[in-house]
Amino acid sequence: MQEGGCQCGAVRYRIDDDKMLYHALCHCADCRASSGAPATAWLAVQDDAFVITRGEATAFNSSGQSVRHFCARCGTGLYFVNPEMLPGIVDVQSATLDDPPAPTAQIQVAERLEYMAHLSDLPEFDRYPGP
Repeated sequence: MQEGGCQCGAVRYRIDDDKMLYHALCHCADCRASSGAPATAWLAVQDDAFVITRGEATAFNSSGQSVRHFCARCGTGLYFVNPEMLPGIVDVQSATLDDPPAPTAQIQVAERLEYMAHLSDLPEFDRYPGP
């Protein structure tokens, strides 16, 4: 069993480990626009394996059948459903898990921002580097 939720704790959820389908880092423009980040990690689970345990997420139809759910209080993106494209699946933004596993694939790389392919070339700092 995995648990997670939004930044403020108003919305919490639980997923069944046995019904995880795939875990991918998505580079599509729609995910970037929704998250404000260069990529979003999604953990797909069968819809009967996903349970909201506290609060209620707000839904936003981002395009066609695509519905993104987020916390109305703090704005944290939580999960995505699209019954036409992904029937029976809930795509959970895996960084909202209490103990997120590493993604096992990258998808939509045709839309990937060029610099994301070269992150290992950038200097690294354990914390904010300061002035």
